[in-house]
Amino acid sequence: MSRKTHSISAAAIIAGTILIFAGSETTGASAQVSDQGVETVETAAPLFVSEEVVQPLPIGQGEGNTSQDNTSPSANSLKELVAQTESGQALSDELQCLAGAVYFESRGEPLAGQLAVAQVIVNRTDSGRFPSSYCGVVYQRAQFSFVKNGQMPQIRTGSLAWERAKAIARIAHEGLWESEAQDSLYFHAKYVRPAWTRKKVARATISSHVFYR
Repeated sequence: MSRKTHSISAAAIIAGTILIFAGSETTGASAQVSDQGVETVETAAPLFVSEEVVQPLPIGQGEGNTSQDNTSPSANSLKELVAQTESGQALSDELQCLAGAVYFESRGEPLAGQLAVAQVIVNRTDSGRFPSSYCGVVYQRAQFSFVKNGQMPQIRTGSLAWERAKAIARIAHEGLWESEAQDSLYFHAKYVRPAWTRKKVARATISSHVFYR
């Protein structure tokens, strides 16, 4: 065999060895040579990382962001929040019941009093002691005096009072403003004194209504 042939064979062996070791680094396999000079391939055991793997959150979903869509209005007063709250879009049947109760029970009250009435209805649906829907609470027998024969009177839908009632209903439903009524489940006008009040705890008096738990 000529010297030139030796040189070419040696170069081919070296190049092949480099390729084998390069492949072993990327695939997790190791190349070895047996006693007979035959190359064998052994698969290395997989490596596991014991440290916690943290995946970055998408922008807008990090710590401190509690709003799902960042579209909730912000305001310095309840009046400002009512003005910002969308009241033009159609209401669901449930919100219609909630807004109707606000309208008939408290449209002449200050906004805090209207929100308190809505809060009582929201609290009732969560209490487990009353129906679990706004309409169920509003139409429950002998609970709201404006309901006659299971029907709500006609609402003056073009009035400012109705626009406010719709906004208040959305605010109470979404929990956008803390009500002075807190966890109240009952209320009555100040000019009456129902017997059941002796067994309840007064939470707030707002304009002409008293609220109880």
